[in-house]
Amino acid sequence: MSDVKEYANIMEYLYMKSLVLHDTAMFHPVLKFYFFDALAHIDYTLGLLAYTYTSPRNVMSGEYLRWRIDEEKKGDRAHFSRFINWLKEARPDKFEHLPFLWQVIYDNGTRAGYRSFRIVIDPDQTSPLPAASYAKMIDEFFNNDFLKSLYSDASLSMLFEEFLREVITAGN
Repeated sequence: MSDVKEYANIMEYLYMKSLVLHDTAMFHPVLKFYFFDALAHIDYTLGLLAYTYTSPRNVMSGEYLRWRIDEEKKGDRAHFSRFINWLKEARPDKFEHLPFLWQVIYDNGTRAGYRSFRIVIDPDQTSPLPAASYAKMIDEFFNNDFLKSLYSDASLSMLFEEFLREVITAGN
């Protein structure tokens, strides 16, 4: 099986997932934004690995991700990266249960990031992540316990609100 086919299969795996058992309207708005943001970056990265850069699919995804750049700066969304780093220090048990992608992208101690909207875990590595790595990322974001934690009255959401009160508002 070629690498391209493997990545296309993982993209299909992403689109076979369902949120039918969840009401995303009840997710915490900031966590919901970053949940879908991560999925959009996974989708875009897989699209680049499976199709040509200039395919309409990749062009449309890129345009969508460009729009999101300004959106992540609005309101409490701007504090998400700082929240992840706060979790790492103040609540390492909760940090360890976050999806790997959130851990590495937003942790100030890593060099991982979104480069031209692509997921780059190690900037020194020139070969793409194995297709199985993306399947694992997808599974983590669709883990039922993780999804339940995104609701406004759930654990991760409550921690985000605690972070906003104690760190952002109170300046601790």
